Amino acid sequence: MIKNIILGIKAYFGAFSLISKLKLWKYFAIPMLISFITAIVVFTSAYGLSDNVGAFISKIWIWDWGKETFTTISSFIGGLFIVVIGLILFKHIIMALSAPFMSPVSEKIEAHLTGNTQHAHRNTTFLQQLWRGIRINGRNLLMELVLTIPILLLKFIPFVNIFSTILLFLVQAYYAGFGNMDYTLERHFKYQQSTAFVRRNRGLAIGNGIVFILFLLIPVIGVILVLPLSVTAATTKTVEALQLKTKLHNA
Repeated sequence: MIKNIILGIKAYFGAFSLISKLKLWKYFAIPMLISFITAIVVFTSAYGLSDNVGAFISKIWIWDWGKETFTTISSFIGGLFIVVIGLILFKHIIMALSAPFMSPVSEKIEAHLTGNTQHAHRNTTFLQQLWRGIRINGRNLLMELVLTIPILLLKFIPFVNIFSTILLFLVQAYYAGFGNMDYTLERHFKYQQSTAFVRRNRGLAIGNGIVFILFLLIPVIGVILVLPLSVTAATTKTVEALQLKTKLHNA
């Protein structure tokens, strides 16, 4: 899996040039706008709620001794909780709403990589692609929240919280990569088949998602460029994985 994680990360190195070569930047205009507006709404709301969450958590400690220390920790955990939930909501909202725009881009990249412009893929409409994006990302949102909330609770345990940070980052990365890979898988597989494919190639999803999350840490520019580069990188590796699967099946 480590090898696939590295491959997922390395795919980004050629993403910018591939977008320029295929003249795809114009197709990313609406998704980049969706990403920018969503970021403003989600993270502004998150900033406003962070103090409230910290104050709520601090009420759990009913004793006077250690109250100040627990309140300080609670404020930090509350802020972290809001940031993490904000990131989760942001990425799934933009990936769901951008699906009808990203799927055609993914198809153009696949045609370039395979040299096959006559696809025997599933034909889907704009609304079907949007519904697929909402369904996949809605499912991933629920799964990610189920995993994330217990991991955040581990932050209250000394030493363990170091490992929980790494685990939390990997969970975030996996589901980000999952969404990016599905823009290609949407043409090849139905819902259940896609989830099974990503599980078998989870290293590629994590590698793609690691860079996706790191991009979000770059103010403004990261939010705008994250979709074009991550989708392009995910498409190249997903197509390779699909071709390998076909070769093994025919062997």
